[in-house]
Amino acid sequence: MIFIGSILFFAALLGGLSERFIGKQIHDLRYPLVFAGSFLFSITIIHILPEVFSLSEDPLRIGLYILIGFFFQQFLEHFTSGIEHGHAHEHAHMGTGSRFGLMIALVIHSFLEGALLTHHSPFHHQHESYSLLIGIVLHKMPAAFALVTTLKTTKSFDTKIWIVLLVFSAASPIGLFLSDYIISISPNMLMILFAFVSGSFLHISTTIFVETSPNHHFGWKKLAISIIGALVAIATEFWV
Repeated sequence: MIFIGSILFFAALLGGLSERFIGKQIHDLRYPLVFAGSFLFSITIIHILPEVFSLSEDPLRIGLYILIGFFFQQFLEHFTSGIEHGHAHEHAHMGTGSRFGLMIALVIHSFLEGALLTHHSPFHHQHESYSLLIGIVLHKMPAAFALVTTLKTTKSFDTKIWIVLLVFSAASPIGLFLSDYIISISPNMLMILFAFVSGSFLHISTTIFVETSPNHHFGWKKLAISIIGALVAIATEFWV
């Protein structure tokens, strides 16, 4: 668990620090985001959803929690403006309250997704499959990059940027460690959490597809990268 927590922490940290080398050329991340979105969408469909529906005694209720998670993610984006799926903004005049709301919303999202990685799957032994971990890492790195790009107003990292990046990086590992506690209290609560976060992932991944298609134009390159992302997700799920 410490190993996985470390991966989650350093993936977000490195994603944020990479802004210093890539700069604000955010358009260069368009196709990596498509790949990450396709991978995350595929893992949600072939990994998370089959688990929650197969373990639940009330699939209808599980579907309700998935729907709630979908719209809760849309609510969070009122504060984050889509940073969690790599959408950076120029917020030079962002006030303290807006920055605080942004950080809280991202921490809530990161905490919830980290909790998914501690569970007993009906298809795999604990941590035997790393497909979900890979999907979260591919999602967190561009999110951290977009977070730093949005908050950074000078060429150097100030103290506040470091604090926000470290808090964001630590949120998923904390969720991972606390999920063991959730299991000991109520396995059913963890089931609800799985369904809730899967709805969030569905929102994020499908939004990536929409945002990377200006004027909704069809693109063969985007389609090819999406298919590759899905195939890699299938490969990691069944053979890694």
